[in-house]
Amino acid sequence: MPEWLARGYAGEMNYLHDPRRLNPRGVLAGTRSVIVTATNYRAPAPLSSELRAANAGGAPRGWISRYAWGDDYHETILPKLNALIAQMRDEFGEPFEARAYVDTGPVVERLAAKYAGLGWLAKNTCLINQKLGSWLFLGVIITTLDLEPSLAPGEPPAADLCGSCTRCLDACPTRAFPEPYVLDARRCISYLTIELREAIPEEFRSSMGNAVIGCDICQDVCPWNRKAPVTRLAAFEPREITPETAGCIEQPSASRTTPPVHSVNDSGLPQNVRSLFAPELGWLAGLSQPQFSEIFRRSAVKRAKWRGLVRNACIALGNSRVSQLAPDYARIIRLLEQLAASADSLISEHARWALDRLSHTSNRGADPQRPS
Repeated sequence: MPEWLARGYAGEMNYLHDPRRLNPRGVLAGTRSVIVTATNYRAPAPLSSELRAANAGGAPRGWISRYAWGDDYHETILPKLNALIAQMRDEFGEPFEARAYVDTGPVVERLAAKYAGLGWLAKNTCLINQKLGSWLFLGVIITTLDLEPSLAPGEPPAADLCGSCTRCLDACPTRAFPEPYVLDARRCISYLTIELREAIPEEFRSSMGNAVIGCDICQDVCPWNRKAPVTRLAAFEPREITPETAGCIEQPSASRTTPPVHSVNDSGLPQNVRSLFAPELGWLAGLSQPQFSEIFRRSAVKRAKWRGLVRNACIALGNSRVSQLAPDYARIIRLLEQLAASADSLISEHARWALDRLSHTSNRGADPQRPS
């Protein structure tokens, strides 16, 4: 970890420099045990590599990482961890201290999970469980209780079963892995679309394809995820947004009329219903700040903030290769021109980039595959 940080691979994620991450006892004095949980979040929907089929013949669509399709995993899992702590207090007579974290505390969850016997750290740096794959939310409870470890003394953690496979490394469009088991977050699409608050470096924009929140490519191509089970938790299935739940969700365009409720869009949903699985890019880019706040309430997407989402949607539109003959072409160009005139320099810059890119690619036809 110190060497990784020294290389600058953490980018602007300054919280990773917290020295307490090196030792759980720095988080809670008297810590004797760390409990790690893994919650499957693989929703029954296609992979990002299968998005072409979902996009065929329709409006340009973006990719939101699978972990952010449903309810915010922090708010879903933390109550379960706190409930477990309450059960522990009923079970153990002695007083003890405990703190629960879901990707929010100064803890390296992946390492704790590895030494708890939950899996191995793969070449893409994700934790992989042999039966569950890598679609896992990790939760941690740090406690002063002295609990029996999952692994017997001297028993090694799960064996690394990546073997000679390099599919995750080869598939990364921004080349975010300088070597196996090492991630340069500054090049990672997840970092670029969520953690980075400033302009996205131009060298990465075309490689980002249709990504608007996160990236699942290195997990989508992993053989260990082929037979990963589907979650039974409805909270992690793609959220569907309706006018009733989010106010007006249509783009503010004078040329658009509200479609009949019974009509169906190219996602198979009624026209006035949106899904966070492969959402329409024009819709995302046209959201106002109030709409964003309402639609992504209790959603992990809100971490990117409104201007970050619009910035990302502009890049994805620029990469969409939407044809001048496409029904949505004129509307998309008008929207990008409006954004290019925005007083927000971050949004206007990326909208201008998208307009310039579309002007060079509009005659090549639409290709929703990522990367462009």
